[in-house]
Amino acid sequence: MASPSSPTTPPSAAPGRYTLYGAPGSGATPVHAALTLIGLGDQVDTVDIATWEGDAERDRIADLNPMRQVPALVLPSGELMTESAAILIWLGDRHPEAGLCPAPGDALRAQYLRWMVYLPAAIYSMFWVRDDPARLVPDKAAQPAMLERSAERVAHCWHLMDTQIDPPSPYLLGERIGMLDLYVAVMSRWTPCRERFYREAPRMAEVVKRVDAEPRLAAFWAERFPFTPGWERGG
Repeated sequence: MASPSSPTTPPSAAPGRYTLYGAPGSGATPVHAALTLIGLGDQVDTVDIATWEGDAERDRIADLNPMRQVPALVLPSGELMTESAAILIWLGDRHPEAGLCPAPGDALRAQYLRWMVYLPAAIYSMFWVRDDPARLVPDKAAQPAMLERSAERVAHCWHLMDTQIDPPSPYLLGERIGMLDLYVAVMSRWTPCRERFYREAPRMAEVVKRVDAEPRLAAFWAERFPFTPGWERGG
C-alpha cells in the first residue's frame, strides 16, 4: 500500500497490475471490493488520497485527473479510468465469469444501468459540495443549513430508490452479490450514515448487511473500510 506522501504520477504499466487512487472509505472502495471479488485483489496497488481533506490532497491527484477527484484507476495497459460507476460497469463486463452484473441482453440489464447511474447522479454528486461547502456557499454562516439540507436530500434519494427498486431476492438484482450491491453498501455508510439509511431504505438495509458479512470481503473490509465501534451512526 502506498503512503499518503506517494506521488500521483502513474507508474509504468505492470503486467496484470492495477493502481487505484482513493482513500479507504472513498469511492475507490467499491472498485477495490469488486476487484477483490473478481479475484484480482492481490494485483491492486493503492495510493491513498482523501480529496475531502482539502486542496493539498486534491492537488496530489490533479496531474492524473484534472477533476481532482478519486477514484482513478490505472489499468495494467497504462490506460486511465475515472468515475466509479464507469469503472464498476467496465469491470463487470470485462469479467463476466465473476457474475457481478447482468450481461448485455439480460432482462435485468436495463435496471442495472438505471441504478448504477442513479447513484452517482442523485447521491454521490452531493458530496462534491458537502466535502467543501465554500464551493457553492461562500457564506460560512449559511453552510450548516446547506449541509443539513443536502443530508436530507441524500436520505430522500435513498428512500426513493428503496421504494422503486424490485424487492431484493436476496441481493438487489437477484441471487448473487453484484456491483450494484457493492456500490450501495459503501455509499450507504456515508452521510447521513447507516442508521438513517436503515430507516429510509428498509428493503435495501438487509442487502447491505449481507454485503457487510460477505466472507470473501472480510479481510478487505477490515483493511480498507473497517467496522469500527459506532460506525453505523457515523462514529
